[in-house]
Amino acid sequence: MSDLILNFNSKFSKKIKNPKNFLGGKGANLSQMGRMGLPVPPGFTISTKVCDIFYKNKKQLNKQLTKEINKQLSQIERETKKKFGDLKNPLLVSVRSGARVSMPGMMDTILNLGLNDKTVMALADKTSNKRFAKDSYRRFIQMYSSVVLGIDSFNFEELIENYKLTKGVLLDTELDEKDWDALISDFKNVVKEKTKKEFPQDVYKQLEGAISAVFLSWQSHRAKVYRKLNHIPDDWGTAVNVQSMVFGNMGDDCATGVVFTRDPSSGKNEIYGEYLINAQGEDVVAGTRTPQHITKKARINSGGKELSMEETMPKVFKQLKKILSTLEKHYKDMQDVEFTVENKKLWMLQTRSGKRTAKSSVKIAVDMVKEKLISRKEAILRIDPNSLDTLLHPTLDEKSEIKVIAKGLPASPGAVSGKVVFSSEEAERLNGMMQNTILVRVETSPEDIHGMHAAKGILTSRGGMTSHAAVVARGMGRPCVSGSSEISIDYENKLFKTDQIQVKEGEIITIDGSTGRIILGEVQTVKPEISGDFSKLMSWADSFRKLKVRTNSETPVDTKAARDFGAEGIGLCRTEHMFFDEDRILSVREMILSKNKNDRNKALAKLLPHQKKDFIEIFKIMNGLPVTVRLLDPPLHEFLPKNEKEVKDVSNSLGLTVTEIESRIGELHEHNPMLGHRGCRLAISFPEIYEMQCRAIFEALIECKNKKIKSIIPEIMIPLVSTEAEIEIMKKLVDRVANQVKAENKTKIDYLVGTMIELPRAAIKAKDIAKHADFFSFGTNDLTQTTFGISRDDSGKFLNDYIENKIFDIDPFISIDEGVGDLIEIATLKGRKQNKKIKLGICGEHGGDPKSINFCSRTGLNYVSCSPYRVPIARLAAAQAQLKK
Repeated sequence: MSDLILNFNSKFSKKIKNPKNFLGGKGANLSQMGRMGLPVPPGFTISTKVCDIFYKNKKQLNKQLTKEINKQLSQIERETKKKFGDLKNPLLVSVRSGARVSMPGMMDTILNLGLNDKTVMALADKTSNKRFAKDSYRRFIQMYSSVVLGIDSFNFEELIENYKLTKGVLLDTELDEKDWDALISDFKNVVKEKTKKEFPQDVYKQLEGAISAVFLSWQSHRAKVYRKLNHIPDDWGTAVNVQSMVFGNMGDDCATGVVFTRDPSSGKNEIYGEYLINAQGEDVVAGTRTPQHITKKARINSGGKELSMEETMPKVFKQLKKILSTLEKHYKDMQDVEFTVENKKLWMLQTRSGKRTAKSSVKIAVDMVKEKLISRKEAILRIDPNSLDTLLHPTLDEKSEIKVIAKGLPASPGAVSGKVVFSSEEAERLNGMMQNTILVRVETSPEDIHGMHAAKGILTSRGGMTSHAAVVARGMGRPCVSGSSEISIDYENKLFKTDQIQVKEGEIITIDGSTGRIILGEVQTVKPEISGDFSKLMSWADSFRKLKVRTNSETPVDTKAARDFGAEGIGLCRTEHMFFDEDRILSVREMILSKNKNDRNKALAKLLPHQKKDFIEIFKIMNGLPVTVRLLDPPLHEFLPKNEKEVKDVSNSLGLTVTEIESRIGELHEHNPMLGHRGCRLAISFPEIYEMQCRAIFEALIECKNKKIKSIIPEIMIPLVSTEAEIEIMKKLVDRVANQVKAENKTKIDYLVGTMIELPRAAIKAKDIAKHADFFSFGTNDLTQTTFGISRDDSGKFLNDYIENKIFDIDPFISIDEGVGDLIEIATLKGRKQNKKIKLGICGEHGGDPKSINFCSRTGLNYVSCSPYRVPIARLAAAQAQLKK
């Protein structure tokens, strides 16, 4: 077992190939800092392998592990010259989790372990500071009871708050030794009442309980939710770090803090963080006290009165600043550092790559290239493509009427409006009803993870820029305003108050995470400007990627947005979406309800100008780039009237009786329309529909040509093909219409004809289909549905169960499943074997998913197509896929 539990200074850790996988992120970085000669309190790491052993051993530590843990503890005793459980000079330790990747607030931590009724007196005598010793003991009881014994923390918080009210003080620091004695007694009574046992006094049992609790927290509900949201594998497990305590709560020459080597919100190259004098680390991140700034500049800029660390502890600040520079140069990334100052001595407790907003992520990467810390390739690989989503959405329109009712800290940028909710459960409920919410809490805790994900924004009345709410919101890309002391929250009556106003649950507010404003009502937004650092990063990405990126679009507005975001064409223009406009739906219904081909053609003639106009607009915007037009795909009944009023309107307009219309609706009804009379099957029955659409495309093309608009080559896509005969018949139809339009206009027309591969049979018989196709576009939404026999619209009811039971690692409608991927690879190989020049792409929602884009790059597709706002995400993901090859 000795090779599974390692001292921070162990030489063996140098030889580990992937230290973060074995020691966890925290353990690997503590070991590295120790080897760099930085002031790290002595300790050891219990590796992630032990987590697996723990769960296999019925969630218990075996005797061999316990023996090795005690051996490592003896090493800490030698290094610190203190002894665990000693009644003269007691060693206290912290027990912290350490997963491979940072999971802020998701895992459990215990501080001051080793205190009991006797060692607390020894600590008091040794430090000549009884108040500090008693404060540390009450903290330990509270933390250990919550994490190990499962007692809700509010049981202790209420006692402290009530005690402060009785005594007439506001801050914990105003309570003295006797106050803590009384509260310690009350705390122990809570433990006895809740567990029917005394608070544990055996320090070795305390340690075993804490280590076990950290391992158990890996499978806590909040950790599972976080892993699911961030696609972290369940089998990674967590390491545990046991480290000798250093104390930031011994007096006014002590402090604790969290500091970033750069500003995590803006990306500016300046130290950014918060600290508290006479406090322990949890006080900063938990939001129980409002922290002070690290630098004088930050204090002045915020208008703060409480002195910064730079002003109160100038020598320690200077040392910290130097260490921060060393760490950033070593890791070549912005670092998030935790530190403690004990009697003017600085100790480094942790460093990790800091969570940051998408905007700062881009700025930091670009700046570090300029500073020659990293290469352009490293800059591209460093950015999470999905994080760009937060950069691409609107911000507040400052010209709108904005009624600011309060302000807080700008914890996570972006602006959003929504209904006020005070619980995570209500946020989830309303999200299920497609309603936007703002989760309003005094402070968030890890138990709120599901609500923070369901809400569109987060507002807290307590906590700083490094509080749980701020860190998690930034990681999720949610706008967040934290630490708004101007609002008072009343959970019982479901409202919050400011000096000006009272806001009840269900009322709409807007929060601006970039400025900290809290605004009454909904505020209009404006599109973001994609320029500067973002533009530079995208240009670097484009220089490396081979995969083209197109967009799914059928409206001029979306097409223009996609072009602005760098789309290189349209990979899917769904023509049926053009039929639902108010001025054309009646003609569509007339066409469907027609009793013969002649009547149908009359109705289609009315639709032709509309379709033609749409294509002219899109061709103009695309200005020479390829446009893939999918001919009508859904079944006809989707266009028919849905209620009594619509039936009557159609009856009056078309001169048909209500009975005739209802009869036709009955005839067209299908029990399973997804697998019914749609796509090319519809065109086999009613070829005149596709003939009209092709004519509209070709006439639009000629009109653009006549207006000197840059020529494009349209790609006409036949949907739902499963046989060679279908594509052969449809290609002849397209060619026939093209020849007619050519003859009428005496001009040449260039175009391609291809198909959407969205059925397993089409993928398997791709060689035959490729005889008549210039391109394949994989419709991965329907291909996933037809491969699994799962409806995307209904799967939400049970897919979570499949993920919980590890049947799926991820929702197959989010990332391409390997079975669906096999079909794409089969079709790609067979298609290219038949037609070496065939163009291949995907146009389902997977086209904007980085994992799926990586698959497309490996498979050798020519392009991906995605929604307009995911185009930059796809561009970056395509570059990363190429660089990882």
